[in-house]
Amino acid sequence: MIRKPLKLLFYLNVTVVLLLLGYKAYLNYFLPEFEGVHASQVESITRTIDDQPFRFAVAGNINNSVGMFENRILPRINNSGAQFLVSAGNAVSNGGEDKYQALYGTLGKLDIPWLLTFGENEHSTFGSYRYYEHFGPHYFSFRVAGSRFIFLDSTGKTPWRWQVRWLHDQLAEDSSDHRMVFVGHPLFSTGNSLLLDDEDDYLQPAPFRQALLDLFRDYEVDLVLSSNVATWSDRFEDGTRFVTTGGAGGLVLNTDDSFYHYLMVTVADDGIDVDMQPIETRQHPVLRHLESFWFFIYSLFYTGFLNFVLLVAVLSILAIKLYTVVFRGRDYYPNYDLDPTPWLDKKLRVAMFTNNYLPFIGGVPISIDRLRRGLEQLGDSVLVVAPVYQDQPTDDPDVLRVPSLLSMGAHREFRMANIFLRRIRRQVRAFRPDVIHVHHPFWLGSLGVFMARLLNVPVIYTYHTRLEHYAHFVPLPGLLFRNLISHALIRRFANFCDGVIVPTYSTEEYLRMIGVRTPTYVQPTGIEYERFQQVEEADVEALRAKLELPQDTRVLISVARLSNEKNIDFMIDALTELRQTGSRAFHFLMIGDGHQRERLQSRIDELGMADCITLAGAVPPDDMATWYRLGDAFLFASKSETQGMVILEAMAAGLPVVAVRSSGIDDVVQHGQNGYKTPERQDLWCQRVATLLEDDTLRRQLSDNARAFARDYSVKKFSGNVREIYAYVLAAREDEAGARTYRGKQAGQEPG
Repeated sequence: MIRKPLKLLFYLNVTVVLLLLGYKAYLNYFLPEFEGVHASQVESITRTIDDQPFRFAVAGNINNSVGMFENRILPRINNSGAQFLVSAGNAVSNGGEDKYQALYGTLGKLDIPWLLTFGENEHSTFGSYRYYEHFGPHYFSFRVAGSRFIFLDSTGKTPWRWQVRWLHDQLAEDSSDHRMVFVGHPLFSTGNSLLLDDEDDYLQPAPFRQALLDLFRDYEVDLVLSSNVATWSDRFEDGTRFVTTGGAGGLVLNTDDSFYHYLMVTVADDGIDVDMQPIETRQHPVLRHLESFWFFIYSLFYTGFLNFVLLVAVLSILAIKLYTVVFRGRDYYPNYDLDPTPWLDKKLRVAMFTNNYLPFIGGVPISIDRLRRGLEQLGDSVLVVAPVYQDQPTDDPDVLRVPSLLSMGAHREFRMANIFLRRIRRQVRAFRPDVIHVHHPFWLGSLGVFMARLLNVPVIYTYHTRLEHYAHFVPLPGLLFRNLISHALIRRFANFCDGVIVPTYSTEEYLRMIGVRTPTYVQPTGIEYERFQQVEEADVEALRAKLELPQDTRVLISVARLSNEKNIDFMIDALTELRQTGSRAFHFLMIGDGHQRERLQSRIDELGMADCITLAGAVPPDDMATWYRLGDAFLFASKSETQGMVILEAMAAGLPVVAVRSSGIDDVVQHGQNGYKTPERQDLWCQRVATLLEDDTLRRQLSDNARAFARDYSVKKFSGNVREIYAYVLAAREDEAGARTYRGKQAGQEPG
C-alpha cells in the first residue's frame, strides 16, 4: 500500500526532469563531434550510384520525431531498397545543439546515406551556424547518374537574389537528364484544410518565388520537393512537378489532408516517379476527432525536447502545489495542548550567539546583556559566544570570546569572528545547552543554528535589526541588497529556527509578509526601569554644570550610533530650522559614537549650530540614566529600528518623545499620550518639538504618561517572558518528537 501517493508523484516528476536534463547535457557535451557531414554523404551517394534507374526516399518535417520517424518510418526506408534519404526540410524541431545531436543519432540508424535541406526549423534558435558547421553550406548542388540535385535556402538567411544568380549559372551549364530542386518552403499553397496554416509557411518574398518559377520553366526542372506544412500536395506547373511532403513527424491532424507519410522517388531514363507512402495510424473511424487531439499531444512529446521538459516541469509544479497546499493539512493556530511546565520548573542552560557584545555599545549588545543577567537571576545558566574586543573585560567565564578575522567601520566596531575555530564547538558542546538563542541572521548566528542541529536542541532567533537599512555597509549594489537580499536572508534564516522573537507587532507583520513560517513571539526588550527612578538630583545638576548648560535652556536628548541609517542629518537640519523660528532656547545632546562623527560635526559647524548641538560621544551604560534625566524631551528620527529600546529608556526617565514614524516606533510611541510620531517631514516634526519646548504643562503630562508606560517593560518581566518562550519551544519540540515516534510505530504495524 502506498501511504503517500502525492509525495511519490512529486519525486517521480523531479526524477524525470533530472533525467531529461541529464540527457540534454549528454547530447550537448558528451556525444562525439561531427562536421561537414554532407561532404562524406554526397561522396558515398556518387560512389554507390553510377547509373539509372535509382531510388531514394524523401521525408519532410521529421521534427526529431522518435515515435513516428525513428520507430516507424526509418525501419521501412531501410527495407525499401532506397539508396539514400533526403530530408525536404525541418528535420529538427529547432536549431538547438541538442536537436542536431539527436537527429545525428537518429539518422545514424539508417543503412544508407542521407542529406538535409536547410529549412525553417534548422534556421531557428540560432541554428544556421550549427547547420553550417555540422553539415555544410545552406545551399549546394551535386550530380549523380545523370541527374542534378539542387538544394536551396528558403529561410532568408542567404539573400535570395544571390541564390537566383547562382541557380541560373548552375542550370545554364547543366546537361543532366533530370533536375530536382529541394527548397524548404513550398512555392504554392496546397489548398488543403490545415490547422495553423499561415502565409509565412510558404516561400517568401513573392519576387523570389517568381524568379524561381521562371528558372524552373526556362531550364525544364523536373521536380521540386518542399516541406514546412503538415500535408501532402502534388501539382504540375509549366511542366514542373511540385510536391509538398510534411508528414514524417511533428504535428499532423490525422485527417485526409494531414497524415503521416514519406515519399519514394524513382529516377529512370523515361522520367521521375514519386510514390507517396502513407503510415496508417488511425485506430477506428469513430474516434477520428479524438485521435486528432491525441496526436497533437503526442507530437508535443516527440517533436521537441524542450516542450517535453516544460510539460513535465509543469506537472512537477502542480504536484508540489497539490501536495503542500491542498493535501497537506496545516494548523495555523498555536498548539494549546502544549505543557511548558516541566521546562519552566527546570533550570535551563542557554547558549547565545551574537556578532557584537559589550564593551561595544549598541542596542543589541545592551539587550543581550540585560536578558543574560535577567535569566541568571532566575537561576538559569547562560553562555554568550561573541567577538573579542581590545578593551573587553577578561574576567567573565560565561562569555566565550572569539578572535576576529576582520574588523570593519571607522572605529572597528563591526567584527567578523573566526567561526571556524574548533574550540568554539568544543566549548559549546561541553556547556550542554538546552536551547540556543541567536541574535543575528548570519555569521555567528549561522554557527549557532549549526550547533543547534548538531546538538539536536531548538534554536531561537531574536529579530533585532532591519537589515535593509544597512545596505551602505555591504559591498553589494544598494538596491539589490535593500530590496531583495536582505529580506531573503531574514526569511531563509528565520525559517531554519524553531521560534522567532520580535519586539513589536508591526515587526511580526513584516516577517509574515516576507514569508517567515516559523512560530513568532512578540516580546519587547526589557529596560532597567528602577535604575532610572534612582537617579540623584545632585548628579544631574553636576552633569549640567559640567556641560555648561544654563538652567533656563531646555535640553533635548537623542541616543543613537552615529551612522547613516540613524537619520541624524534629519534632526540637525530640523533643529537648525527650529532655532530660527522658535522662541525657547534649547540644547541638543546627541549621545553615541560612530563612523559618521567627523562628517556630522563638520555639518554642525557649517550650519552655525555648534553652540546648541553637542555630539556627546559614547556614554557608559551605568551613566545613561543620569544623562536621560538631564533632558526635557527625547528626539528620534531613525527608521531602521525594530523597537527602539532607547525610546523606552527615555520614557522610563520621564522624557516625552518626538519620533519619525516607522515600524519599530509605531507600537511604542502613543501619539499625544507619551509623545508624538510624525511622517518624515521636517515641518511637522519641528512643530511637535516646539510644542514640547513651549508648553510646560503638556510636557509634564506627557512625561508622567511616558514613565507609566515604561513601567511594564522591566528586565525581570522581559527575562521571565523569554524564558516562557524557551519552555514552549522545548515543549513543542518534544511533542513533535513524540508524534514522529508514534507515526513510526503505526507505520511498522501496517501490513505490507
